[in-house]
Amino acid sequence: MTQPLPITCSLTGADFVSRAAQLRTLGSEGLVSVSEGPGRSVLRFRPAADIRERVEAAAAAESECCAFLDIRVEHDAEATTLTITAPNGGAEVVGELAALFSGPR
Repeated sequence: MTQPLPITCSLTGADFVSRAAQLRTLGSEGLVSVSEGPGRSVLRFRPAADIRERVEAAAAAESECCAFLDIRVEHDAEATTLTITAPNGGAEVVGELAALFSGPR
C-alpha cells in the first residue's frame, strides 16, 4: 500500500517569497476568475499563449514543491484553466495557493 504524501510545501525562505511574487504577477496579468470548493480551486486565465505557458510552468513548479496536490492545466479557446485539488487535510493549502494568484482577499 502506498503511503500518502505529506501535506507540506518544500519551499522555504527566499524561494517561497520569489515563487509567491511570480504567482501574484501571473495572476495580476492573466487571472480572469477563481471558483473554490472544499479542497478545490479552479482558476481561469486569459487564453493568450504567453499566459498559458506561464500557467503550465507554474503548475509544474508547484507540483514539485507541493507533490501532494493534484494540479491540472487545460486549454480551450476561452481560457487556460488551472485546477488544484488536495487530499483530506490539504484544503487550506489549496486556498492559500489560489490566494497567491489572486492577491489578498
